[in-house]
Amino acid sequence: MKISIITIVYNNAEYIEQCIQSVVNQDFGNTEYIVIDGGSTDGTQEIIEKYRDKISFYISEKDSGLYNALNKGIRRATGDIVGILHSDDLFFEKNTLTKIAKIFSQTDADLVYANGQYVDKQNINKVKRIYPSKNFKKKYLKFGWIPLHTTIFTKREIFEKYGFYDETYSIASDYEISLGWFLNDEIKKVFLNEWVVWMRLGGKSTSINLQKRKSTEDLAIIKKYNLLGRFTLFCKIARKIPQYLLPKLKKY
Repeated sequence: MKISIITIVYNNAEYIEQCIQSVVNQDFGNTEYIVIDGGSTDGTQEIIEKYRDKISFYISEKDSGLYNALNKGIRRATGDIVGILHSDDLFFEKNTLTKIAKIFSQTDADLVYANGQYVDKQNINKVKRIYPSKNFKKKYLKFGWIPLHTTIFTKREIFEKYGFYDETYSIASDYEISLGWFLNDEIKKVFLNEWVVWMRLGGKSTSINLQKRKSTEDLAIIKKYNLLGRFTLFCKIARKIPQYLLPKLKKY
């Protein structure tokens, strides 16, 4: 089994090296690492070049947005399984991909999802938000439930069969594609009750000034999939409250 990991980046010299190290130091032996850079000018490309021998495919060119960049990476992927690790983020442990591969092999899943944590941008040991998941039931989707997207790993054939990220969405296409997957009864979904990713707070969809745009896109997606409109959107937003409270109540 081969796992393809895709990282997209644009002008993130501060954190890209830690992200790359998180992938190349995995103990899983059959990893394809794909890095798509949007034409960085801040030194990001020079950092990537340091690891060029450990990166399976790398390109730096302008793109039309993050989902355009992700689609480029997916089309280049040759692994059985595809996962995404954004340039701010890190895998939780060195054996994270080993755990992912094991659950795919044991269950013959089409899609595996897990738990994630948001951490302070400067101090990854400071957990700011806990994003747990649970065993899937379709009714949860009406109440705004969806796993953290970077904890979702899918068979590559899922993209080939059902399509890539919809680039008409600028900030919520990950929600759109995830809803499509979880509403699809033909896709076998398995929950891995493990932490698999640390995400730094402050990414595109976590910036406060972009939340309004994200909510607008989320609502359009909710209506597209015939969920419960503004009620589902309200539940989706409200789910964040306990996620921010959990780190204050319990040490993870």
